Amino acid sequence: MEYNALMSQPYDLHAHSTASDGTLSPTALVARAHEKGVKVLALTDHDNTAGIEEARIEANRLGIELVAGAEISVTWGAQVVHIVALNVDIENAELQTGLNRLCDFREWRAEEIGRRLEKAGIAGAYEGARRFAKGRIVGRTHFGHFLIDAGHAKDMRQVFKRYLVRNKPGHVSGEWAAIDEAVGWIKAAGGQSVIAHPARYSMTATKLRRLFGAFKECGGDALEVVSGSHSASENIVMASHARAFDLLSSSGSDYHGPETPWTELGRLPDLPNGCEPIWADWHPAERVSNA
Repeated sequence: MEYNALMSQPYDLHAHSTASDGTLSPTALVARAHEKGVKVLALTDHDNTAGIEEARIEANRLGIELVAGAEISVTWGAQVVHIVALNVDIENAELQTGLNRLCDFREWRAEEIGRRLEKAGIAGAYEGARRFAKGRIVGRTHFGHFLIDAGHAKDMRQVFKRYLVRNKPGHVSGEWAAIDEAVGWIKAAGGQSVIAHPARYSMTATKLRRLFGAFKECGGDALEVVSGSHSASENIVMASHARAFDLLSSSGSDYHGPETPWTELGRLPDLPNGCEPIWADWHPAERVSNA
């Protein structure tokens, strides 16, 4: 059976808080989602679930359904890919062991970025980035805020172009999870796995199909068909891939804070017709058939 996306509850299944590189606390993120009309929100911070309990308290207060999640960093085909975990048991030992391994690497990477920027003549970069981080994780976005604040770049786009991509002084290659590892951790925690913002990866069409095939083969569940970083035409293309690989479809803004209004909560378009939403089995009474 096929489903359309005209559900009675707006879903946003990809959002970040200060537990990773978002700028709103988990409490403030949930409050903003409520203000923007979101009814089901997934908190999916990078490689950790530290903000879930705080977010859950506010979600219960406001009557929002909170989905416990994370965005897991993966290396596949010599490229970084992100896998969103949804509906996970955050107490699961296998999941937390895996996430802690990635967080340990993130801490080393942040220190190494600081060392490399120091060699390039930018003093105090790690300490500066740490001041912008509200949680354990110091990410490239925090370095970006420091570099902009210190006058080394005018915006985040310039930060990455000048300092943080391959062959630039602050670039450090990732050593992330294998795709089958990430999917395995998510399954062990009772959750569902989603390839985040698939149109954003710099892959040929052939390589992208290989990624989807590898993901499906190791038990992956869905593609993020609608993303805050996708165009309308990219949503259509990703919907066709989801159908071709018999994957469910997800929808998420990848919200990081009010500084990026183009990924605002509550503004996502419907899933294209013919998609089977990942949430179809969460609320069976709300299914709407296309047939």
